[in-house]
Amino acid sequence: MSVKNAMDRLQLPKPISAGIILSYKCSSTCKHCMYACSPRWSGDWPTEKNIELVLRQLASSIKPSPYGREKVSLNHGLHFTGGEPFLNFKLLLNAVKTADELRIPSTFAETNCFWCVNDEQAREKLTALKQAGLKGMLISVNPFILEQVPFERTERAINISKEIFDGNTMIYQETYYHRFKSIRIRNTLTLDKYLEKDRWALRYSELLPMGRACYRLRHLFVKYPAKAFFDESCISELTRNWHIHVDNYFNYMPGYCGGISLGDARDLDALTQGVDLQDKPVLRMLVESIGNLYEFAAREFNYREKEEGYISKCHLCIDIRRHMVQQTDEYKELRPRELYFNLE
Repeated sequence: MSVKNAMDRLQLPKPISAGIILSYKCSSTCKHCMYACSPRWSGDWPTEKNIELVLRQLASSIKPSPYGREKVSLNHGLHFTGGEPFLNFKLLLNAVKTADELRIPSTFAETNCFWCVNDEQAREKLTALKQAGLKGMLISVNPFILEQVPFERTERAINISKEIFDGNTMIYQETYYHRFKSIRIRNTLTLDKYLEKDRWALRYSELLPMGRACYRLRHLFVKYPAKAFFDESCISELTRNWHIHVDNYFNYMPGYCGGISLGDARDLDALTQGVDLQDKPVLRMLVESIGNLYEFAAREFNYREKEEGYISKCHLCIDIRRHMVQQTDEYKELRPRELYFNLE
C-alpha cells in the first residue's frame, strides 16, 4: 500500500496469526521486553466473555502452521501470552477451551516457566492445557529470563512439555538452551555474570531493538542521530497481518509495536474496513514519516533529541511517544498508557 493512499484511512488486512496478551503483569522484569511487562502492572485480566468476543473475531482469519492445524510454529496460528499467562491459569485454561471450540488452529501458550517448581505441578498444568485443546507450548529461554527464573524450572518445563505435546514444543531461543546446558548453569544468573562465563553469547541473540531494550540494553547497540531515521515510514509495521497482538484492554496492536493501538479488537470487522486517521494524528504521522512525528513533538511538546543517539527507528519512535504520553492523555492511539511508564 502506498503512503499516499493511506493518508486518511489505514487499510488493514485481516490477521493470519495473532497473540492474545492476557495481561501485562509478569513475574519478571526482563531487560529486553517489548511490552514493558513486570510485576508492577495491575493484572486487569479480561473477562472470559470478552476473550470469547475477540477470539470469535479472529477465528475465521487465523491460518494454521504450514505443517497442519494440529502443529505449531512461531508466526502461525494463535498464541496466549503476556506478561505471564500462567499467573492466571484458570483464565488461560478457559481461553484455550474457547479457542478449541471455535476451531482456531495451531494454538500455543508462551511462558517463562517461573511456575514450574516441581514435576507434579508442571505435568498437571500442561496436561490440563492439552486436554483443553492447546496444540503446543513456546518456552522462552534467554539470558534476561535467566536473571529471574531458575534454569532448572526452564529445563523441567521443556522436558515435560516434550513428553505431553510431543513435537509441538518450541524453545525460543534454542541456542541459549543448549549453551546454558553446556556450561551447566543452575539457579538464576545475572546478565553480567552470565557474560563472564559466555562472553560472546549475545551475538547469537535475536534481540529486537524496541521496547524496554531501548533503555535497559542500549549500551549493547550502535547508536545513530535522530535524523538517520527521519525518512522512514512505519506503514509496513502498522499494516502487518502476521503475529499481531490483542491485549487485555482489547487494543489491536500491529506486530511488535507496544503502546500503539489501532482500535478495539472486539470489532475487528470495523477495523479492517479501514482505520480513520483523521482523529489519530500520531498514526497518521507514523504512516508519513518518523521525521514528521519528531517535528510535531519538538514543536508541541518540547521534545529534544537524545545526545547519545538511538539504536533503531523503533527507539526514536517510542521515545517520542513516551515523552508525549507523560504530558497528555489525549492520543487514544497511544495505549495502554501504563506501558510508557514501565519502560525503565
